[in-house]
Amino acid sequence: MIGQQPVQLGLIGDNIAESLAPRLHERAGALLNLEVCYHRLVPSNLDLSFEAVFDQAKTRGYRGLNITYPYKERVVSLLKIADPRVARLGAVNTVIFGPHGPEGYNTDWSGFIAGYRNTLRDQPAGNVAVIGAGGVGRAIAFALLDLGVSGLRIVDRDPSKAQDLAARVRLAAPGLAVSAPSDLATACAGVQGVVNCTPVGMVGLPGTPVPRHMIAGAIWAFDAVYTPPDTQFLQDAAAEGLHIYSGADLFFYQGLHAISHFHGRDIDEALLRDALAT
Repeated sequence: MIGQQPVQLGLIGDNIAESLAPRLHERAGALLNLEVCYHRLVPSNLDLSFEAVFDQAKTRGYRGLNITYPYKERVVSLLKIADPRVARLGAVNTVIFGPHGPEGYNTDWSGFIAGYRNTLRDQPAGNVAVIGAGGVGRAIAFALLDLGVSGLRIVDRDPSKAQDLAARVRLAAPGLAVSAPSDLATACAGVQGVVNCTPVGMVGLPGTPVPRHMIAGAIWAFDAVYTPPDTQFLQDAAAEGLHIYSGADLFFYQGLHAISHFHGRDIDEALLRDALAT
């Protein structure tokens, strides 16, 4: 309740100065009649390792953390993960400091599914190129299994990461056609969906991960970047006539689901949208 000890939450990541997470979680707290203090925690700015920042939050009484690029895979070894679906994808973006130690969840995975259904409705996922096999790429690749994807092509500038994610997906869906092409052109040729799971396009890292001509002919596109919400990649996709799923939608839904973990209560989606609009 307002007037009690504030709920301490935080986001650990690099290049998060423009993150809207503090605003989302503090306004959600107000809707729940809670005082929430949400902190941006950048390891390099604090002159600490990721692990040291994580431990500091734990010892200082934080209720939980969000984890973003590039630490979603690195945090896994520090956690207990009860959900086997999260364990198999190998990345976490939400941490609760519980009575039995830190617990890990992935609301990128659940949030992507919710955002897809809200934005693209009943659009079949089809064959999809996933660009980037880091933490968010892992979550989205597994989320696409729940959305009936008919084939996955995973590409990363580090081929071993793409191959590792492809192997994880094959274990979860043995009948699915999954590959890890060595180049973007092969990954994008003839697909219905193109998904950017790299940080390229965000504030401080302008550009697009996929040349416009490579997405011509696809049906839909998603960009995990949400600052800015209208990235060059999505502008190019819209110009080619693709249906657009913005990272802003994933940001909202992953946040909505993280709120439930942080506070043990759900929050009304429409109320939260209204609170963020003012």
